[in-house]
Amino acid sequence: MLDEEKNQENKGPESQPERDSYETPLSASLGELITDAPSPDDESTSTLPPKDRIDLEELRAAAVAVRTEIGKLIVGQREFIDLLIASLLAGGHVLVEGVPGIAKTLTAKLLAKTVQADYARIQFTPDLMPSDVTGTTVFNMAKSSFEFTKGPIFSNIVLIDEINRAPAKTQAALFEVMAEQQITVDGHTYTMEDPFFVIATQNPIEQEGTYRLPEAQLDRFLVRIIIDYPNHEEEKEILYRFRGDFRQVQQAEVHPVFSREQIAHYGRLIEKVIIRDELLDYIASIVHRTRTHPDLYLGASPRASLAILRLAKAVAALAGRDFVTPDDIQQVAYPVLNHRIILTPEREMEGFGAKDVIQEILRGIEVPR
Repeated sequence: MLDEEKNQENKGPESQPERDSYETPLSASLGELITDAPSPDDESTSTLPPKDRIDLEELRAAAVAVRTEIGKLIVGQREFIDLLIASLLAGGHVLVEGVPGIAKTLTAKLLAKTVQADYARIQFTPDLMPSDVTGTTVFNMAKSSFEFTKGPIFSNIVLIDEINRAPAKTQAALFEVMAEQQITVDGHTYTMEDPFFVIATQNPIEQEGTYRLPEAQLDRFLVRIIIDYPNHEEEKEILYRFRGDFRQVQQAEVHPVFSREQIAHYGRLIEKVIIRDELLDYIASIVHRTRTHPDLYLGASPRASLAILRLAKAVAALAGRDFVTPDDIQQVAYPVLNHRIILTPEREMEGFGAKDVIQEILRGIEVPR
């Protein structure tokens, strides 16, 4: 890794990539990993005997199909789509941050259409109450008893639009369900059905009428995906694609790919992906370094270590590999850690960001071979 950085410096500024490697899609897009991945039968890529190898071809093909279905409407945003798929299969929630109008909500809705499962959208507003999310107990006149009426959170895929517009008490309604996949109301516990996947969006620019998400809430998201404007070519492609489709009727052309049972099956396959002890130590070193780094006021919790482990396994599986590599860990480190660390006020005033610190941490830890 250090040798590659020296080579980049020797090439001069004109040869530098447009973005840092941790800001680009997973290994230049998880989609390219899926396309260019080595065959699972290539024994040179793993020490496992052939009979113990995990067959990931069906999973890999399903991921390609999902990307194709979403790509019928969405132009670009490959990192966003790749991380959504990986997080869904890894069993984690996603926080999406970006300015209005760049298809955050539409992409989440299209992902839901590729899954044969219940879908709900909740628009968070300052006057939203916790019971509007979780549900409430109402009196049934016919039975002369109180009954619990489930709220919109009782779905398989839940889109929470503008999550930072709801006050703290409504935010707190999500704590239990996002961490434990259950809700407790009036002393009764209600378990969510699998899969349970939350996609939340927020606008980082507009701050009027918004409430900052507490750290405990942020920590419950597997990743935070920061998306930007499309480039010039993508902007033109958007215009060409929708010049005769103002109402986006093309959404009807997006078809289901996953069933609930398939998602559960693929999740079990991902759990079986091999990761060497040295790579577990590598993850622990990265997360521990966030707690001792002089530029950080708050480091990452053990939940971050588990998140890197889960997402690295998902990325490896979607690439057709039944084993995790150091590259997988490095590629997921930024989306997993960027919302879990807080810089010191001094470094923030100097213009440093979470990406700078995470890159520095990765450079300073020896990569297992």
